[in-house]
Amino acid sequence: MPLLLTQSPSRNPWKNGTGDVVKDLAEAARIGGVQLGLYLSPWDRHEPCYGKTLEYNEYYLGQMTELLTRYGEITEVWLDGAKGEGEKDMEYFFDDWFSLIHQLQPGAVIFSDAGPDVRWVGDEAGVAGTTCWSLFNQSDAKIGDTDRVYSGEGDPFGHDWVPAECDVSIRPGWFWHPSEVPKSAITLLDLYYKSVGRNCLLLLNVPPNSSARGNPNDSRYSPHNVLEDGIYSYWAPDEAQSDWMLYINFQEVVTFNVLLLQEPIQMGQRIIQFHLDFLNEDGEWEVVTSGTTVGYKRLLLFSSVKTSHLRVVVDKSRADPLISYLGIYMDPFSIFGHVSKLWSGPRVNGSELLQQTTGRNSNSSDM
Repeated sequence: MPLLLTQSPSRNPWKNGTGDVVKDLAEAARIGGVQLGLYLSPWDRHEPCYGKTLEYNEYYLGQMTELLTRYGEITEVWLDGAKGEGEKDMEYFFDDWFSLIHQLQPGAVIFSDAGPDVRWVGDEAGVAGTTCWSLFNQSDAKIGDTDRVYSGEGDPFGHDWVPAECDVSIRPGWFWHPSEVPKSAITLLDLYYKSVGRNCLLLLNVPPNSSARGNPNDSRYSPHNVLEDGIYSYWAPDEAQSDWMLYINFQEVVTFNVLLLQEPIQMGQRIIQFHLDFLNEDGEWEVVTSGTTVGYKRLLLFSSVKTSHLRVVVDKSRADPLISYLGIYMDPFSIFGHVSKLWSGPRVNGSELLQQTTGRNSNSSDM
């Protein structure tokens, strides 16, 4: 049965007014092994009661109830404070919406400018800042009117855990048009480094075409997962240690141009600033690259380095730094400096793992 409030089946000739596009989407996601998230925009200006605060909020809650009770498990509910300039003056009852979502789908995360579970990164380019804290103060953010810089960087002194999510379309716009082409594999790789590689979630929009199917040109790039280990074991410095350094020694010279670091975020986000050194031919430590926040995952791209000795130096941390994973990779596709000057980045698609190492519970690891 189609949704009565959401789909207006009597006005739609599709399947003689009996079609349920959300049901078809949910079934396709189940068959494909994909978790289902839904976006219900509050800016439904075609609804006659839009502009009447109480009546419209009741209508919106009815729509949300239909969506969250008829299609099984929903893993993310995506909404915003969308309201165009000059639109009718009306208040959205966000707290009531959030309460209903938590009641009907307690396992779902809620996205908005200010959370409560996931926050907007501050742009629709799929790019996070080079510093990005999962910590955030929801009381300092207002849905529909949030400081984009604050959204992008987060707050090292924040009281709420609200990771950022980067949303971007694989095409120039959010909808499919036959005259447009999708982003290239190199561009997608670049976006991966600038989102997932900067402690963020990545929401990549892949719009269906006029036949309600994914366009083959849009789906040909399937990112390989970088080698991920668990976050429940980690390296920690000695209790009396004042210099936070993790040494990695290889049995032979390795070549790489990507560094992956992860923190065990169940213990909080701690690292404020770090850098990577390698031992050069003169036996001196030389800086390869540096960064600020790490969080769940941080990826840094740089010019190729050959060495058999590395060290990660944590320059500043909110508490004793913890590292759950360290990996080095060779990305033969991205060109360091080729990506936009605003951010640094590459990708995961086709990256060749030359050597990966993990140091845990010790200050030195031999490979």
